[in-house]
Amino acid sequence: MSGNDRPEGQPTQTPDVAASAAADTASSPFLRACRREPVPHTPVWFMRQAGRSLPEYRKVREGIAMLDSCMQPDLVAEITLQPVRRHKVDAAIYFSDIVVPLKAIGVDLDIKPGVGPVVEKPIRTRADLERLRALEPEDVRYVTEAVGILTRELGATPLIGFAGAPFTLASYLVEGGPSKNHERTKALMYGDPELWAELLDRLADITATFLKVQIEAGAGAVQLFDSWVGALAPEDYRRSVLPASTKVFDAVAGYGVPRIHFGVGTGELLGLMGGAGADVVGADWRVPVDEAARRVGPGKAIQGNLDPAVLFAPREAVERQAARVLEAARGLEGHIFNLGHGVLPDTDPQALTDLVAYVHEESRR
Repeated sequence: MSGNDRPEGQPTQTPDVAASAAADTASSPFLRACRREPVPHTPVWFMRQAGRSLPEYRKVREGIAMLDSCMQPDLVAEITLQPVRRHKVDAAIYFSDIVVPLKAIGVDLDIKPGVGPVVEKPIRTRADLERLRALEPEDVRYVTEAVGILTRELGATPLIGFAGAPFTLASYLVEGGPSKNHERTKALMYGDPELWAELLDRLADITATFLKVQIEAGAGAVQLFDSWVGALAPEDYRRSVLPASTKVFDAVAGYGVPRIHFGVGTGELLGLMGGAGADVVGADWRVPVDEAARRVGPGKAIQGNLDPAVLFAPREAVERQAARVLEAARGLEGHIFNLGHGVLPDTDPQALTDLVAYVHEESRR
């Protein structure tokens, strides 16, 4: 039976592992904030907290291709744990890449240094679409193994699973790689809306299975990254993207773990993204968190949103900007402190460590 055949949201593989991990982390500040419950301090984690900004990461990744590193459970676990040890963040995020499930089903792609994911044969026709088969849990056994290692090592610190959202995955597949203007993606979306809907629906199933695997192995929360969706107007998002994202969130709703939704440049889409089904909506640095909360609407926690470039300023300036975020978040139903996008590669790791300590101390007052 495939991940798409079982009842939505019902685990069948390792419920004992997931239950044990959930019990260990249930009272963590991060998960409490996701549930909009009182917290002893504002929880902090950073997108891309595991990666090029850490010398220990560069050391263990030396000579190993990105996608290869994502398929080695021991290495994935070590990289995921590195920022938890160093920065004392309130959550770990599973080290992987959004194209891993596509690679797992046989899509011919690679991550080129300095470029990003590059697809050998882009998907632009109905015949191309047939190359996207369903993802089976067995395709990503290394994920189950790595999450198992991590939940044992992390103890009371929650692990966030993640996946790329259907739109962003579709953009890579259609363009053949990163794109500034998403010309081919939008041309397909506007020119053949039926094929576009089928592509996103298939990607929603693949993404949902990838998230289910992580949850069933013990992930305590999941985040759906829609890195490129800020390129769309609200009506295009509503008509051509929202149904697929909603399908992903609905598919994992039955597990009861917090679901986070994040995109870049999505200030005009926050209300629509809040309606897709997530429990937490991430805001980038372009919209203050209090305004983001207003746009998202009640019943959701907000995640964000310090500008990653601020970390290159002196410590006093970083703290002033962090204080602005905390002040804007005062009185919100739930707030998780994060950057407005990922940690930049040349960020001084000490700046991140200091920021975590500052947010913890300042929010306890």
